[in-house]
This record gives sequence, structure tokens and C-alpha cells, in this order.
Amino acid sequence: MSTEPAPDPAPRVSREEFDALFAAVRTWGRWTPADRGAWNRVTADHVRRAAALVRSGTAVPLGLPWDTRPGPDNDRPALHYMSDLGDVEAPEPATHKDFLGVDYHGKAVTHLDALSHVAYRGRLYGGRPAREAVGAGGARFGSVAALGPFVAKGVLLDLPAVLGVDWLEPGHAVRAADLLAAEQALGATADEGCAVLLRSGRFRRRRELGPWDVGAAGAGLYVDAVPLLAERGIALLGADGDSDLRPSPVEGVHSPVHALAVAAMGVPLLDNLDLEGLSGACAAAGRYEFMIVVAPLDVPGGTGSPVNPVAIL
Repeated sequence: MSTEPAPDPAPRVSREEFDALFAAVRTWGRWTPADRGAWNRVTADHVRRAAALVRSGTAVPLGLPWDTRPGPDNDRPALHYMSDLGDVEAPEPATHKDFLGVDYHGKAVTHLDALSHVAYRGRLYGGRPAREAVGAGGARFGSVAALGPFVAKGVLLDLPAVLGVDWLEPGHAVRAADLLAAEQALGATADEGCAVLLRSGRFRRRRELGPWDVGAAGAGLYVDAVPLLAERGIALLGADGDSDLRPSPVEGVHSPVHALAVAAMGVPLLDNLDLEGLSGACAAAGRYEFMIVVAPLDVPGGTGSPVNPVAIL
């Protein structure tokens, strides 16, 4: 394994070109209930086929540890403190309690983005005006509570393994051709109702070189990869970053893949996955398809949820 050279800047995309792409992958009006979006694709048959992928029974958690330490990739640290040290209630049995709090839509917490999280040109998935659907009390459409659990086939597209490098350097644009090459090299195919997980090696790089501002520079999908995923009919997209290439190649759009996946296609996103363990498990098993289980918190009006997804091989 080796480290790749610094990537070339991704080609710029005009706002007009991006709007045309948004219209091309849009699935508005396709499903009921609309606020489950592409999760409507997952049927009982999809779940049974995913269960058939379980052979060794190896379960690999994909969530990051709860991070209370500030850093360049954690500007809103999670909270954890003890609220009872066994000295508040009657003496027996002693109970110990703690408090958890988090502003999870960032770069340090593994979380799920629901359909209310992203609006483009003022509209959520399905064309609903964001100002009418989301207010101080939460989301009235596209809440994480509408999604429920997700159980389906998962596919790991392990780009560093395919390219023979330790990690993708920040700014590396993953193109449609890269996804096709990864599928062929790994023997894994994204298809209808599945979850696609993209590994860039972010956390191996962080472990060896230290943290950096991943909001300013990160490997991720270039916009030409999204029509391929739309054509395959995926139901969930995740990455060890936030799926977006940073800096963005699209004029005036800081998170184009978020806009395309969530607001156009109705595909929820998994951000900040720890895919290092899964990379090793898939390499050891010689296969990159598995069952994945995602169980978001049932938060009425919530725009997403911290999660600890599990891949089962």
C-alpha cells in the first residue's frame, strides 16, 4: 500500500448544469408515503435477500465513538456528564446515571440525514416549501420518525483497496467510472433498494496524520457519480466523510451530493461512518456485500439521528 499524490482539482460545474442534473435524477411524486423517500424501495423480499448474505455471522459496528473533544473536525463536541453518582436515591441498589447531548449534523458524529435535513432552492424532497414544512418545533414533513429502521443489502466500495493506496487524499473526486471500476474489482454490485457505502480511508489518514478540517477538504463523490446511483435505484448512501467532495465543484452549492441525494432522489445519507473495521472484515471474507441494519432514534420532527449502523457478514 502507498499514499496517493495530491489530486487534481475537480472540473467546475455551473449552476445551470447542476440544475439540469437535479431535474434528471429527481423522483418527486413516485412514492407514498413521500417522506420515506427511497426507503419505500425496500420490501420484505429485499430484507430476505439481505439476510441470505449472512454467512459467518460477523457483526461490524460502523459508528464512531462519542467524541467530546474539540478539534478541527469537531467544532461542536458532544456532551457527556454524570447526573447521578449513586448518591441521589435511596441507598440500595446504587444507580449511576449520565446525560448525553449532541449537535450531530457535523463531521464528528455518525448520523443519518432524514429528508427534512436538506432543501434545494427552498424546497424539500417532493417540492414542499421548506419554510412551511420545517419550523422551530421541528419538521412536519420528512422527519426521521417517518423512516423507521432500515434492513437491506449493503455494498462497500472500498476505493483505497481498489487503488492500492492507504487513503484517498482530501479533494479526491470519486467519479462514476471509479464506482464502476470498484464494483468490478470487488465483485460487489449496487442494485435496487441497497445501501452504498463509500470508503475513502478518512479515519486511517486521521489516525496516522492527525485531524484536519474535513469541511474544507475531503474526498467524496463528484456529481457525475450520482446519476449512476440513481439508475441503480439505491435506497441509502453513506461514507466515512459526508459523501460530498470538498471543496465543492458546483458554483453556489456547498453540498451538491446532499442536494441531489436527499432533496432530488429522496435517498437518506449516512455521514461519518467508521469503515475501517468493515474494510478489514470484507477483505478477510473476500466479499464486499453484506446485510446492513440502521435503526435511527424515533424523534418526532427530527431532521436526522445519531446512529450506530451494523454490517453483518
